[in-house]
Amino acid sequence: MFSMFFPDATADSSYTVDYDKLYREGIRGIIYDIDNTLVPHGAPADDRAIAHFEKLKEMGMKSCLISNNQKPRVEMFNEKIGTEYIYNAHKPSTRNYLKACEIMGLDKSQVIFIGDQLFTDVWGAKRAGIRNILVKPIHPKEEIQIVLKRRLEWIVLYFYRKQLRKKGA
Repeated sequence: MFSMFFPDATADSSYTVDYDKLYREGIRGIIYDIDNTLVPHGAPADDRAIAHFEKLKEMGMKSCLISNNQKPRVEMFNEKIGTEYIYNAHKPSTRNYLKACEIMGLDKSQVIFIGDQLFTDVWGAKRAGIRNILVKPIHPKEEIQIVLKRRLEWIVLYFYRKQLRKKGA
């Protein structure tokens, strides 16, 4: 029932993902959400984010940000990152996930999406046929509509973890 929302993988943070392993698996591009995935909601790129994107570039990884935020927010974050981006993405619509692949010049099998929300980020990536990783939100302070979605996410994640335990048994 909830499996359409289950992430392909989870991680504590977008900064703890094993990018070397992903590269060995053939991943050549990363699509990221911004808020609460890379920085707290509304924050500019910090030193950690800047260093992270520099490392990805050194590895030969392409990247693209897709955000439901408007252009000024996305541009402000991207100012020191200097990657591709799509604003007002209407996630979970699949259109801009696929457009991000096109912008990076990669097939969706070469791309992974990383985000912090099940019902926008993960579900949109799954519907687009793109592998995904759900990360824990960076900061607990969120807008009320996100707080309400988080409560529903807890239910889905309960069944996701239950399924993982069953597979591990």
